[in-house]
Amino acid sequence: MVEQQEASEDAVMTRIGQAVMLLHGGDREEARNRFGLLWSELGADGDGLHRCTLAHYMADTQDDPGDELAWDLRALTAAEGLSGERPAEHRDSLAVQALYPSLHLNLAADYLKLQRPDAARIHLRQARDAADRLEDGGSGAPGPYSGYDGGVRAAIERLEERMRGM
Repeated sequence: MVEQQEASEDAVMTRIGQAVMLLHGGDREEARNRFGLLWSELGADGDGLHRCTLAHYMADTQDDPGDELAWDLRALTAAEGLSGERPAEHRDSLAVQALYPSLHLNLAADYLKLQRPDAARIHLRQARDAADRLEDGGSGAPGPYSGYDGGVRAAIERLEERMRGM
């Protein structure tokens, strides 16, 4: 039974990954359709990591900045639902912790598009803080960056530069 459940969960992540490939390949409409179908299948009680990941990418398929913000907020809400649990209690909480810098960075960009610089600054600060926590593993000592970490940090720095003087 447990193996069947794990295989089912892997299938959901595979389907999310397939839609992400469509998105990155330029087929936003088909990606949006597949994400929407998956979202309705998962429902409000679906796996938190699936909902977080799905909403995080669904935001990137939106044409309207307000819709993009709504999906990014759904992703953050799903992440917060998982991060309140201790890692031993939920296998995906560490994976979600790694997403926090990107989740807050996306929200900062959304608020900037919506001409809400104060809200953008709050989330940009939270993105930087989350990235710093990942870097040092909570120990206060610098750690190595992965390609993902470095890319997110570079994006944080670009948005900070863009917002200077606003």
